[in-house]
Amino acid sequence: MNTEFTMPVIQPTGEATGFIPAPGNHGKPITVIGTAAIRDAFDAKCIEQASNSRGAPGVTDLVLNPDAHAGYGAPVGCVLVSPTHVYPGPVGVDIKCSMSLLQLDLPVDAVADKTVRRALINAIVERTPTGAGKGQRNVKKSRKVNGELGRRVAIEGASEGVCRELGIPPEWAQHCEDAFHLGHSNQQDDLAGRLDLLISTGKFPRFEDKIRQLGSYGGGNHFGECEAVQIADNDRARRAAEVFGLRDGCVAFLSHCGSRGFGYQLANDQFRTLQNKFAAWSIPLPGEDRELVYAPLGTQEADDYIDDMSLGANFATVNHMLINALVLEAFQEIIPGARGSLVYFISHNIARREIVANQECWVHRKGATRAFPANHFSLKDTPFYETGHPILLPGNPTAGSCVMVADPGADKSCYSVNHGAGRAKGRKAAIRELDQKTVDAEFVAHDILTNCRTYPKDEAPAAYKDFNEVLNSVRLAGLASEVARLRARFVIKDSDDSLKGAA
Repeated sequence: MNTEFTMPVIQPTGEATGFIPAPGNHGKPITVIGTAAIRDAFDAKCIEQASNSRGAPGVTDLVLNPDAHAGYGAPVGCVLVSPTHVYPGPVGVDIKCSMSLLQLDLPVDAVADKTVRRALINAIVERTPTGAGKGQRNVKKSRKVNGELGRRVAIEGASEGVCRELGIPPEWAQHCEDAFHLGHSNQQDDLAGRLDLLISTGKFPRFEDKIRQLGSYGGGNHFGECEAVQIADNDRARRAAEVFGLRDGCVAFLSHCGSRGFGYQLANDQFRTLQNKFAAWSIPLPGEDRELVYAPLGTQEADDYIDDMSLGANFATVNHMLINALVLEAFQEIIPGARGSLVYFISHNIARREIVANQECWVHRKGATRAFPANHFSLKDTPFYETGHPILLPGNPTAGSCVMVADPGADKSCYSVNHGAGRAKGRKAAIRELDQKTVDAEFVAHDILTNCRTYPKDEAPAAYKDFNEVLNSVRLAGLASEVARLRARFVIKDSDDSLKGAA
């Protein structure tokens, strides 16, 4: 990192907005979203990474969201826009890490009994393994996916044929931010050719093993969570909830996961390839940070990255869809006759082609979520054109999570919001400073069951920022409004201590 970095002062422009001058005052300043309490809590490493990212070649916009904290190269919780370059760092190694929400037709009272909740936990973990490296072989009721079907998953995403073969309702694809991704020239053939090349040249070893992680949660901050839905008491929220398919006082299931080892393999190889190229050609690194490598659009390196990111994103999409199908199956086993529908599936680690300032750009969202309001042209021909699409924001089990919908003011953040609460403590600090008995007692006090003997301290609610203050920042900045709160009834989490918090 740049040893000469001087911490800039965030200049407030409103109750929950501010800016940081671009490096050398060249170009558009960094947009900061957050109340004074949030702005004051950003650490120097986070701000340094934001400045390095804003000053990188081809970058025109950089947004720092209220959940922002230091990541790899770019902060987690930022938006980076470029019309000319792609950046692996502001996507990360968990390509298309995402949120999804399954709405069930069950009243919350149906899961009031602890015995029922414990049975549901067991039925879910029999179908959806958790943890790094875990896959279908680790649980007895998973869907088996072979290499041939896995290849179609990576190339087609949640196509009708893939969904039917995996027992996923095909209509759920209409409730995805992106049900599938195409290659660098907007062709599916790009992905087929790229995947075949990777496999034939030995650059994707153990392809079938990685495919067998479909329908599984990772470690770290990935989770599944049974929720009680509470719709906000106003006409706009009720209208949006009706369009989204949310049911007040009923059970829902929120999932957080990504592309697992499949995406990690692709992303890690891309970092290594680009870093080697930068070293061989002595190309200057933004802020002297090896995680901020990039590729100009139109080069082979950019084409390869876009194709690999799309392959990983297609895997992540089907992974979430399959998890939701398996969760619904588990509910139906314990509570016969239960029905469910997908509310939405939305990513927060992805680069997408979007129009910014009347120009096609690559919008990189690293721990940030798309937020298109009502009547946005990109929502035309979707169920959400008249309301805006659902935004799924996880908080923590005791504070709850939130479903929001974008407001017109989201244009100031490149139509993006935070992806959750954001970390207040690093993993090592949380493990060192938090008391295990206190962490576990908090879940008991809130009547929240988990599948863990002891809840991971680095994922405890106290390791995260004040979720209400984060949501207040989004509301006061005019980015989005609350549609519903989700209150946890039980949590599925990886608690393998040997993983040390690895996602």
